[in-house]
Amino acid sequence: MSNRRVVAVIMIVLMTALAGCNTIAGAGKDLERGGQVIRDTAKDAQRRF
Repeated sequence: MSNRRVVAVIMIVLMTALAGCNTIAGAGKDLERGGQVIRDTAKDAQRRF
């Protein structure tokens, strides 16, 4: 393979890995926010009883 092709393949792999990290981080934040909503709802329900 030529150097340009090797560099292009490496760049594509790195970009894909970085995009995956951002996706996982975003999913983690979404799950965390969902947990906060559930916790807040449970606290509100406890206060009502």
